[in-house]
Amino acid sequence: MTSAGSPGSGAPPASRGRLRVYLGMAPGVGKTWEMLQEAHRRRERGTDVVVGFAETHGRPHTAEQLGDLEVVPRRRIEHRGVVVEEMDTDAILARRPAVALVDELAHTNVPGSSREKRWQDVEVLRDAGIDVISTCNIQHLASIADAVATITGAPVNERLPDHVLASADEVELIDMSPYALRQRMRHGNVYPSERATVALDRFFTEANLTALRELALRFTAGRVEAQLDAWSAGSSLPAIVDRVLVLVDEQAGARRAIRRAAALAGAMRTRLVALVVSTPEGAAVSFDRRRDLAEHIDYARDLGADVVTMERDDLVTAIVEAAHAHRATQIVLGHRARGGLDRLLRRSLASQVLERAPDLEVHIVGPGTGPADAFAAGAGET
Repeated sequence: MTSAGSPGSGAPPASRGRLRVYLGMAPGVGKTWEMLQEAHRRRERGTDVVVGFAETHGRPHTAEQLGDLEVVPRRRIEHRGVVVEEMDTDAILARRPAVALVDELAHTNVPGSSREKRWQDVEVLRDAGIDVISTCNIQHLASIADAVATITGAPVNERLPDHVLASADEVELIDMSPYALRQRMRHGNVYPSERATVALDRFFTEANLTALRELALRFTAGRVEAQLDAWSAGSSLPAIVDRVLVLVDEQAGARRAIRRAAALAGAMRTRLVALVVSTPEGAAVSFDRRRDLAEHIDYARDLGADVVTMERDDLVTAIVEAAHAHRATQIVLGHRARGGLDRLLRRSLASQVLERAPDLEVHIVGPGTGPADAFAAGAGET
């Protein structure tokens, strides 16, 4: 079954076309190869597939993968005395396939084209009900392009707005170790030998590729995590990845608890959730306390926390509900000094949380003496 009418049928598409993107850390990892392989697989299943644009970069093994796939002729545009070939979006629309292959999603079209960027052409195809399979390298993502330029020392001229990749129905990471990619280059499978030698010493160093690989892995992991959040909302799906939740209030020790929670989240390479709870007994706090709370919230945001605000009758209920809603297993609380009578009449906040949710791990951060104090994860409450 396909997502659009048969070629030439004129039947209106049932829905907007899907977008699948093969994402890589750098050129040469095999994104175009995988795109063409997927086209062959779909055609064998009876899907109507065309090649809207495939860039082989002169790589013979990649060019061989085109095989007998139907290729829509490119549009030729003259610019400054040079004839440039671009994807013919109008011809693809007229052909109306079920699936179109469109390589290099971040590509900038030559002046004189109907649209400035290739991703805009892809949006037009999707609006017509045509599924699109495309490719992209992580350095072209607009939000991290400047960081990549700093890491590699090479400017990133073609940039893809984050919302385009975020709107993709599928993003598949094409991964390869830096060593394996450098070997491919040495063997002439990515660039001609003379160009490969220069590239290996500049952009394609092992350090650069390792950094780019981490960016690609982090992006993909973040996307999967967001999808898991959406699917598990309101369900009983257990936590798979430990997350850290810190209680943020106006107490003097909150700032230190936030700092320690951020350190824990960083060490675990996971998200930090900062929980702010509004309770009836806290409604009458002074102006100074409200100011302190606002400063602590800003501090949590500065350290990368997702701030969540809840209104509940008591802190224990809020902490347990927030932990389960955000799949947090690590709870960080600032030490709360309690007088003798309070100690006798009421159990500590940590004890109440653990009684209500024994699956959680509660860390108590003491008042400390300064920023250099060691992280007091798991310390007992006094």
